Amino acid sequence: MANLTGTAWLRQLRPDAEATTVLVCFPPGGGAVTAYRALSQEFGSGTAVYAVQYPGRQDRLTEPLVTSLTTLAQQSAADLLRWPAHLRVALFGHSMGATVAYETARALESAGRELVRLFVSGRPAPAHEESARLHLAPDADLIADLERLANDPASVQLLRDEPSLADLVLPAVRADYQAVETYRHHPTTPLRTPISALVSTEDPTTTVAQAREWASYTTAEFDVTTFPGRHFYLDLPENLRPVAELITRHLT
Repeated sequence: MANLTGTAWLRQLRPDAEATTVLVCFPPGGGAVTAYRALSQEFGSGTAVYAVQYPGRQDRLTEPLVTSLTTLAQQSAADLLRWPAHLRVALFGHSMGATVAYETARALESAGRELVRLFVSGRPAPAHEESARLHLAPDADLIADLERLANDPASVQLLRDEPSLADLVLPAVRADYQAVETYRHHPTTPLRTPISALVSTEDPTTTVAQAREWASYTTAEFDVTTFPGRHFYLDLPENLRPVAELITRHLT
């Protein structure tokens, strides 16, 4: 496989000169490419891993925040379309990233590109509309919701204890909450791309039944797999290898 050019949006996490497939990962709300660094190291030869870097975080901290999931998808798709058309590409998104990955898949298919598979994790199907308006709430409410979702709520305590850290982190979190809470799905024909849904057993945001609803968004294969843990089950070391193995099975 030819070396792929990284961009402001597409960052290489796992290079592989012999790769036959590229997995492109979309971070959850408030997240960055580093959300997938540990998972990327679980893949064997044959799979290169890239991740999308949204504006307003890490080395893109000074760039304007984007508060639209479809805009994030359109920008991601534009950079992906610069890659060779023959490349085997799969998309993986967790939480907010699942919806961005889905909208990116729609954009790529509309441009005539074929995808190997779409993996959607920890997120209800696109017709689901968030009723909360936390993006309009005080910082304390945002932090409380991050604690609700965290594997270890104590890990979020730093945002309460260190106001300077909160000032750095929360603007991107708020923008992402706005993007999720204002997203409205505009139905078209289902994807041609197969979809795999992943959901954890104790996720307060997504039930197994909700994950199964992704089946109607593709005319191809569909399956659901559950993993132990809460919303951020991907951060648990014991889940990394099983998730990578699941992805690899579908990619080969």
